[in-house]
Amino acid sequence: MTTISSASLTTPVSRRGAPAKPFVEFRAFWRHFFARAFKPYRPELHYMRGPGPAWRAKHMSRSR
Repeated sequence: MTTISSASLTTPVSRRGAPAKPFVEFRAFWRHFFARAFKPYRPELHYMRGPGPAWRAKHMSRSR
């Protein structure tokens, strides 16, 4: 499941008088969007620590 959060694209109050470069906010939005939506696979987020207690109970009964 992918979660996409939106960030505010308004300029800070102190920079409103400065001339803005065209498409800066547009490019920043899409760069952020693609970075969040299409993250590469990170195995450490899905790492399992090993068999759980149900697996041990099932397989320990066989080895005795």
